[in-house]
Amino acid sequence: MSIATRPLALTINGQQHGPIEVPVELMMLDYLHEYANLTGTRFGCGQGMCRACTVIVDQDDGSSHEMRTCITGAHYFNGRRIRTVEGHAQRDEDGEVLALAPIQQSFLEHYSFQCSYCAPGFVNAATVLIERLQREPVARDQLEDTISDALNDHICRCTGYVRYLAAVRDTILSTPGLVKEA
Repeated sequence: MSIATRPLALTINGQQHGPIEVPVELMMLDYLHEYANLTGTRFGCGQGMCRACTVIVDQDDGSSHEMRTCITGAHYFNGRRIRTVEGHAQRDEDGEVLALAPIQQSFLEHYSFQCSYCAPGFVNAATVLIERLQREPVARDQLEDTISDALNDHICRCTGYVRYLAAVRDTILSTPGLVKEA
């Protein structure tokens, strides 16, 4: 008996991966860890509830959305472009980090995590929110609800969320054009 495979090709953090034969039943989280050597995406609950395994899927129209990888098969991503937490920082030709993305830097400045297990999912959710606000700014009086809605489904067992929310709020408020004044 052999394991059924199928070719998979996708773009991860701007780099083409594949085509490579991978098991038909392989979850994307396992592909990222075992085939792409990208271990920043976390396995939390294994049921898609905690969202530690979230990656960003980039659409052709310039929009993006979150996708849970512990419950989504790798082949769903065939031909798609995704970003993992490793893809946010600016790097040099050798792959060394030159600068963190603003949301990553803000998370550090606000001490927004303790064990950091949920941090990749929160970074990706906040990034999707910020990118959405670049296209569709939010009114200042709706900012708190907008942030809460964007991060609501992400579960953290350590921090109580206050620091995550503060980091996202400060990043949005310090980025021109994301908030409309009334």
